[in-house]
Amino acid sequence: MKNPFHIMLIPTLGCPSNCSYCWSSEEGSPIMSIDTVRDVVRWLKDFRNDRVTFTFHGGEPLLAGADFYRQALPLIAGELSHLTPDFALQTNLWRMTPEIAEVLAEYHVPIGSSIDGPREINDRQRGDGYFEKTMRGYEIARAHGLSVRFICTFTKESVEHREAIVEFFRKNGFVLKLHPALPSLRDSNPERWALAPEKYGDLLVYLLDQALDHIDEVEIMNINDLVRCVFTRHGNVCTFADCMGSTFAVGPDGSIYPCYRFVGMPEYVMGNVADCPGPEDLAASDAGKLMQGFKDYVDQACADCRHIRYCRGGCPYNAIAPTGGKVAGVDPHCIAYKRIFDEIGDRLDAEMFASPPMGMGGFPGQPKRGARPGIMSLMQRIVAR
Repeated sequence: MKNPFHIMLIPTLGCPSNCSYCWSSEEGSPIMSIDTVRDVVRWLKDFRNDRVTFTFHGGEPLLAGADFYRQALPLIAGELSHLTPDFALQTNLWRMTPEIAEVLAEYHVPIGSSIDGPREINDRQRGDGYFEKTMRGYEIARAHGLSVRFICTFTKESVEHREAIVEFFRKNGFVLKLHPALPSLRDSNPERWALAPEKYGDLLVYLLDQALDHIDEVEIMNINDLVRCVFTRHGNVCTFADCMGSTFAVGPDGSIYPCYRFVGMPEYVMGNVADCPGPEDLAASDAGKLMQGFKDYVDQACADCRHIRYCRGGCPYNAIAPTGGKVAGVDPHCIAYKRIFDEIGDRLDAEMFASPPMGMGGFPGQPKRGARPGIMSLMQRIVAR
């Protein structure tokens, strides 16, 4: 299976919020020009022929303003029509306006935002007033027909309130997608908010149980993705896929990076869109060699792991952040990934073993009437969506 082609456009590294665990800069950072967007289009015209997704990320991409999107979206959609581009946008929604919402709605841009649970939990780690400002933007987005889903970052503090957080998402009918707070290459105290791998593993198993116990009430995207990985034997989200060569980020000045999380760090620049580098040029850069080095490391270090095909050592950024940018290990959340993949695999095996043989009645893996839904029930719902 081929990985999707993904370009992250970072209109600015600035952000009006000041989340305690985030690396983002002040609001006055430079904004990407439309000329740089034109360079992106020129670079990609002959770069490869795969269908492409553009995600506007940041920083806070809405700081670029409505005029930026009025020009950028039709430019990309028109000039790169042979790549049938899709769009997405990741924002805290503080700067959402009816004008921006109208432009995004015209191009059917789904929105990812961030809420870490109920107001008191969210604002404790994201800052006073964050919840209210994000929900105000959410209402504008929804009023214009935009799809909005929330990412919930679990920190070493908020994980102790996991029940209240899941209940918040269930009660409000929000789809839950989670991120563990990670050490940052940009922070002098990178472990301050980071969620320990063992705690993350506990959280994932808890969320698997919640997804099964409330199968008709709450959707937990991470659990869906993890179950799909085990079934398809293929990583289907960036953490568990060979993203090298299929994912790139473009910073405000046109610099190209392996991922948005590296944007703004000169040592990870692979090239610039103005020079129209080819795949071989990007791979030959120091950052490109580092990404390939991680891939080679995983092939050796994880060769005996039953999950290597769909885990691929986790995220390269996560792996090199604790080592100062060197390839010296896999994603430190490996402990958590193994635990949840083992849990899903073991439960699936037990369900299949307990199922009647084909032709003897029932569908393999289906729970008995009145029994708790299992992994097969969840997978059937995922496929049906």
